[in-house]
Amino acid sequence: MSKFLDRLRYFKQLAEPFSDGHGQTLNTNRDWEDGYRSRWQHDKIVRSTHGVNCTGSCSWKIYVKNGLVTWETQQTDYPRTRPDLPNHEPRGCPRGASYSWYLYSANRLKYPMMRKRLMKLWREAKLTHSDPVDAWASIVNAPEKTQYYKQIRGRGGFVRSDWNEVNELIAASNVYTAKTFGPDRIIGFSPIPAMSMVSYAAGARYLSLLGGVCLSFYDWYCDLPPASPMTWGEQTDVPESADWYNSSYIIAWGSNVPQTRTPDAHFFTEVRYKGTKTVAVTPDYAEIAKLCDQWLNPKQGTDSAMALAMGHVILKEFHLDKPSQYFSEYVRQYTDLPMLVLLEPREDGYYAAGRMLRASDLVDNLGQDNNPQWKTIAIDDASGNLTAPQGSIGYRWGDQGKWNLEQRDGVSGEEVKLRLSLLGSHDEVVDVGFPYFGGAVSEHFNNVELQDILLHKLPVKRLTLADGSEALVACVYDLTMANYGLDRGLGDDNCARDYDDVKAYSPAWAEKITGVSRQNIIRIAREFADNADKTHGRSMVIVGAGINHWYHMDMNYRGIINMLIFCGCVGQSGGGWAHYVGQEKLRPQTGWMPLAFGLDWQRPPRHMNSTSFFYNHSSQWRYETVAPQELLSPLADKSRFSGSMIDFNVRAERMGWLPSAPQLNVNPLDIAKKARAAGLTPQEYTVAALKSGDIKFAAEQPDSPQNYPRNLFIWRSNLLGSSGKGHEYMLKYLLGTEHGIQGQDLGTAGSVKPEEVEWREQGGEGKLDLVVTLDFRMSSTCLYSDIVLPTATWYEKDDMNTSDMHPFIHPLSAAVDPAWDSKSDWEIYKGIAKTFSRVCQGHLGQETDLVTLPIQHDSPAEMAQPFGVDDWKKGECDLIPGKTAPHLMVVERDYPNLYERYTSLGPLMDKLGNGGKGIGWNTQTEVDFLKKLNYTKAEGAAAGRPKIETAIDAAEVILSLAPETNGQVAVKAWEALSKVTGRDHTHLALNKEDEKIRFRDIQAQPRKIISSPTWSGLEDEHVSYNACYTNVHELIPWRTLSGRQQLYQDHEWMRAFGESLLVYRPPVDTRAADPVMNQKPNGNPEKALNFLTPHQKWGIHSTYSDNLLMLTLGRGGPIIWLSEDDASELGIKDNDWIEAFNANGALTARAVVSQRVPAGMTMMYHAQERIINLPGSEITQQRGGIHNSVTRITPKPTHMIGGYAQLAYGFNYYGTVGSNRDEFVVVRKMKRIDWLDDEGQDYVQQAVQQEKA
Repeated sequence: MSKFLDRLRYFKQLAEPFSDGHGQTLNTNRDWEDGYRSRWQHDKIVRSTHGVNCTGSCSWKIYVKNGLVTWETQQTDYPRTRPDLPNHEPRGCPRGASYSWYLYSANRLKYPMMRKRLMKLWREAKLTHSDPVDAWASIVNAPEKTQYYKQIRGRGGFVRSDWNEVNELIAASNVYTAKTFGPDRIIGFSPIPAMSMVSYAAGARYLSLLGGVCLSFYDWYCDLPPASPMTWGEQTDVPESADWYNSSYIIAWGSNVPQTRTPDAHFFTEVRYKGTKTVAVTPDYAEIAKLCDQWLNPKQGTDSAMALAMGHVILKEFHLDKPSQYFSEYVRQYTDLPMLVLLEPREDGYYAAGRMLRASDLVDNLGQDNNPQWKTIAIDDASGNLTAPQGSIGYRWGDQGKWNLEQRDGVSGEEVKLRLSLLGSHDEVVDVGFPYFGGAVSEHFNNVELQDILLHKLPVKRLTLADGSEALVACVYDLTMANYGLDRGLGDDNCARDYDDVKAYSPAWAEKITGVSRQNIIRIAREFADNADKTHGRSMVIVGAGINHWYHMDMNYRGIINMLIFCGCVGQSGGGWAHYVGQEKLRPQTGWMPLAFGLDWQRPPRHMNSTSFFYNHSSQWRYETVAPQELLSPLADKSRFSGSMIDFNVRAERMGWLPSAPQLNVNPLDIAKKARAAGLTPQEYTVAALKSGDIKFAAEQPDSPQNYPRNLFIWRSNLLGSSGKGHEYMLKYLLGTEHGIQGQDLGTAGSVKPEEVEWREQGGEGKLDLVVTLDFRMSSTCLYSDIVLPTATWYEKDDMNTSDMHPFIHPLSAAVDPAWDSKSDWEIYKGIAKTFSRVCQGHLGQETDLVTLPIQHDSPAEMAQPFGVDDWKKGECDLIPGKTAPHLMVVERDYPNLYERYTSLGPLMDKLGNGGKGIGWNTQTEVDFLKKLNYTKAEGAAAGRPKIETAIDAAEVILSLAPETNGQVAVKAWEALSKVTGRDHTHLALNKEDEKIRFRDIQAQPRKIISSPTWSGLEDEHVSYNACYTNVHELIPWRTLSGRQQLYQDHEWMRAFGESLLVYRPPVDTRAADPVMNQKPNGNPEKALNFLTPHQKWGIHSTYSDNLLMLTLGRGGPIIWLSEDDASELGIKDNDWIEAFNANGALTARAVVSQRVPAGMTMMYHAQERIINLPGSEITQQRGGIHNSVTRITPKPTHMIGGYAQLAYGFNYYGTVGSNRDEFVVVRKMKRIDWLDDEGQDYVQQAVQQEKA
């Protein structure tokens, strides 16, 4: 209504003042309130979340007005917790609250974009070639044309295209590549399915049906802790954050909870009201330190040294001096500590620990007929007899009903009590050698010089083996005590007499390495163990990815895990190992896998571990400075370990340990045709050709054009702006564009070349013919792509989201339609699939594809190689697929019907059923249900099959097939496991048998998932989710060699590299800083500093780093944190422009000078893109790089092991890991600030010398 009269100033009566004259009522105009009301008015509220890999997995209210998203707030309707536990809300953070800014910002991708030069070439080719595939071939077969568009990647030049044009070009490229080189040259990278599992499945399903390669991510991100598969046979399983509240002692070790786990931090603060003590362990004074009772600050990279010393205290005080009955019984039943280990005699008269004793070593296999090589041996304490207790991996495959942790003999079934120590029942005492690495001299890290081989005295037994020979054995318990340097009255001079004795691995020794006082180490270890003893395991360590990003990350983690195992914390509510990194927990995993990898139509898919892939194909191996021989144990036979890192990776591929992609130096679609012509099966033909050398693994010739990866899809990821370690190498060798590499390759430097890999003086540059990125914003990766496809935001598509931090599944919902020309990931890949099926006509039909599959964990093949390492190529054994080499699997492709298969659920779900982690079950009931729910295809190659036309259809497939969301399936899954263990586990899900979660259910409210044997914890009203709970309380074995928590890693390579038991290994010298120090001076001093990349406060990875709201809260561009001491030495003041560089590249950023950072290290928070406020580098003369510009991958040989129980490959389960924290950079103040534009804002920064004067 009109407010004209309100504006009249006359005849108004002034109100009387009130509150003693401090208040007065005014009759001023209030129209401004309408603007405020209008801003917050809305038409509807829709539930959604953020698919950003932050682990928060927070449910949000999305407010919509006039078809536009206006704002968001936190949802507060999570299902209640039990009365003694705080509720999960509030969940959210400022980053998530700013997401709606993206939808209508200038950075939003609105239309399909193509590089102008590529568009010009494509349109010209289409004029002369009616067939799109021929048109593409005319471009990529002309070097001058490919260079024309590849060399400007990252330098702008995008123009608007349309969906028809981009789909046709992409499809043509895929068809040509598959036809000419093979489908395994078509690669896809997308991380962390749990954050938006349907969107991940969209691209993975297309690639898998095509025969393309899905790259791993968990290992590449360095979020995978190899110590977890080593110890438990589990990729990662951790407590939900609510279980923190059940703990009574928490150490936050390298985990900055309030900054990186913001939605869960309230549990950490709330538990302190119960009296729980909290301790922070971080090298810098991080935010977590403010929330804790005590802060320990070991020097970065030395965490394993402190963990070893704490373990020393725990073992001495609670296992030796005054044994805890709870601890003793726990380690007796749930660990490999009672197992016997063969000792190998050495020439110098001492012994070395060998592999574990097996039933096959003993007379008559100790009565074991099934898999005796895989059954570990202990001594029954009551009888003194040898026993092969139930639970080891040999019982898992073929011995129905004996794979459990009941303390029984595997033959007689009689109860046994395993002997922990041989001390007191030993036959003799001998010297056993243990490797020691803590004496390595370093400019940047402290050392304690001791002998490289430490001789410890051990009690041993003498046994007669099956061949009549005698052997000495020790048990893992006694080996562990000796390794920790504990004196047991055997006259061991290398054991510490007390805590002040500087011997490995005493508190006094650790003080010299870490800088943490021995008193603090002793006190925290004692308190931690004492609490665990009194509460039966309610001591917890929250671990952050920071300590997992070091080259020897498994030593850091095994140190902490050992502490927890010694204290009986693993598998107990409120206790255990709480490792939080990315949003790794895809709870409905077994329901999702058939959809994502096309397992409903064909098996197996092609998977590749990203670390090995990028190390090889971005030619980072050509610059390797770390030799495997440097890492070997002083006890190792070095003659068996020649070659470079890439050589070890190639050997691992051909022995079936790791995958290979591209696979072979021939097109896998041609092998079956050649085999038929030769009268052989594809497998027989390939075996013969590999033996003769007619066929080689592609990894052996990475610079041969026939072995290049050719097409790369990137979606849900910012590979080149966030996770791409060795960024500059990717730019040069994969993209063929400008780069900032400063170092020399092996040829130029005159270094030793690899043995297994063909060396070419000129490495292949610009290997990728086509890079396609899907994103909702113009990220760094988009800038380097050839085609950019606009995808729907998290408020514009239907999807699902789970996390390890809470037990719920909840949705992403299309609150509004995708803006402009954007589409959901499902619709984008569906469109490409449809175009591919049309374009492939006349080029690809029904084809036979040969897939190489590495020896898989959780399959009988994980028992392929029981003892030593034999290489068929060296003549040490025969080439037997699936035994001494990869499986060779034939897969039938139907390319013209790829679209029909993409949009329907295939018949293999009816014929083969579903399963995961070694068990399987029938899915006919679920398939029939999906036919009714999603309807069926009426005609075509998929007639009668359930439809998967929409993203919601895809979500329903996942929900119907997964035991975590379908109670009937959960019961079937537990039944399947019960047959293997011989124990009934169905009671864990029977009360949820009738529960079936649908997509509309989770849109109404987040739903708690159902307990499933896929995971090791329980979803229960009476216990919070905690990893390994079912192992301890249901006696389900861990999926390891012994079936128990495996502290002793007895594989030949683990022993050769000195890591069969926990040791301290200092950071490796990557030799990246010294070669460039003072080589391109600018007049300012330079210093080498350790380069760390912790997670940031104003973004989640690179997302939000370009968000105006977050930029306003932060400094608004790239920054590096320095200590006050280092900054003073370099003449750097807060906010100065500085440069960090090494042989790998260079970056520019502003300095944040802070007293909370210790001297000797620098931090650049992950991940700051190269698209905001970034001047040119004085070193490279190009736009300053990103945090990964100064990194390069160096894989670790022990992470390549396969075919050996828990050390066997699984996608994102085990494999090489992309570490980066051992790197050093040279830091200096910049002189000239050049913005590389014509804006006239360049200037010269005041020189250091002038400031000092």
